[in-house]
Amino acid sequence: MASPILPGLGLGSGLDTTAIVKVLVDSDKAAKQGQITRATTANTNSISGVGTLKSLLASFKAAMTSLSSTTTPQFAGLAATSSATSYVTATASNTAVAGNYTVKVDNIATSSKVTSAAFAGGTTSAIPTGTLTIAQNGVNYNLNVASGATLQSVRDSINADTSLKSAGISANIVTDSFGSRLVLGSSTTGAGSDISVSGIAGLEIDGTNVVGAGGAALTATSAGAIGAIATDAKFSIDGMALTSKSNTVDKAISGLTLNLVAGGTNAISTVTVAPNNDGLKASIQKFVDAYNAIATNITALTKPSLDADGNPTVAAKMTGDALPRSILATIRGPLSETGAGDKLTVLAQLGITTNQSTGALDFNTTKFNTAMNDKKLSGEVQTMFTGTNGLLERMTNAIDPYTKTGGILDQRTTALNKTQTRLTNDQAALDRRVETLTAVLTKKYNDMDALVGKLKATASNITSMFEAISAQQKNS
Repeated sequence: MASPILPGLGLGSGLDTTAIVKVLVDSDKAAKQGQITRATTANTNSISGVGTLKSLLASFKAAMTSLSSTTTPQFAGLAATSSATSYVTATASNTAVAGNYTVKVDNIATSSKVTSAAFAGGTTSAIPTGTLTIAQNGVNYNLNVASGATLQSVRDSINADTSLKSAGISANIVTDSFGSRLVLGSSTTGAGSDISVSGIAGLEIDGTNVVGAGGAALTATSAGAIGAIATDAKFSIDGMALTSKSNTVDKAISGLTLNLVAGGTNAISTVTVAPNNDGLKASIQKFVDAYNAIATNITALTKPSLDADGNPTVAAKMTGDALPRSILATIRGPLSETGAGDKLTVLAQLGITTNQSTGALDFNTTKFNTAMNDKKLSGEVQTMFTGTNGLLERMTNAIDPYTKTGGILDQRTTALNKTQTRLTNDQAALDRRVETLTAVLTKKYNDMDALVGKLKATASNITSMFEAISAQQKNS
């Protein structure tokens, strides 16, 4: 006959003591475990949500920085184009005047490059001690040449000197059939910027003395300006002859910067200045897209999933958290502020409005075209977006408390990490309590089961005794 005692049942009582202990322990554990689990899930979602907010704000700030660029202005009301960029390029500011300009470049401005006489011993040639004086534009730069100096060490000393670096003067060594020469160059262009060197025998250079002109071969003693002295740029605008020490010409035409690239007999270009409507439209669309991207994604962090009837089902990572809504409010604030322009003061004039249903920005290009073509507002767009305390600057400043090191988001992350550590410790403590309680209850029920087993054995013996007595009485 099979044993009536099931696996896991007490041998004495026949009760499933393992199941009883589990039920009692789970009942004791349930409330605290539920609390820890819910708190851990919420905290983990918040950590992930804050990480997403950091990423979104970093992307938005990068977009604002790109749109605010001063090297490649994104909101210029006027655009300058050149018909021959190999000779001239041009950039227009908002003070420029629409029109066409014929620019002819005779020659561009050049800088000074000079060479010393040749040292037959090469780069390790010994150089006398003393003070080496390098002069340019009436300014002297003195360099101490110590004992044991070589041509190479002098070159290195020149390149390491902070004053010479600031002046744009650098040195190198060129070796020809006669030996090695110290060659100095400058980033400063224009007539009168020739470099001269004095003070050390063998390194004297008269920057106004031209050597190697027209490709003529140098001699061992040749020292001076290589090929030609530094010259001013010579060019004309609409037939008016002009000169410039720099190849960047920003004073010749009001609001227009010309960059002279190359000169020659046929180096002629037509520079056209016209309204930059297409460029402005593209830049405004970039702004709208950047704003909508962060607004949509932040909203998604707080919006729960909905069922077919529109009822919320699964909460989002930061549902109920005020932080995302605070950030959205901060970003939206500058949109409603009045700009510093004369005629252009609000975004609605450019066709930019807030969608009341979604909170995103809508860009009406028809209204934009009207503002540009009929109301002639193109010149004020740059002021509104990137001028002093312009929209992009205000938006960047608004989110700075959240994004800066040690800011609001960093503080929230620190607090959430501390909470995560505490919850991990709470879980470990609960696990230890469960382990202890399980051991205590298991022992108690095992002891109970053993006692019941003994009582059953005693009862069985007594029963057997009475049965034996009864049997003897019947037999007698």
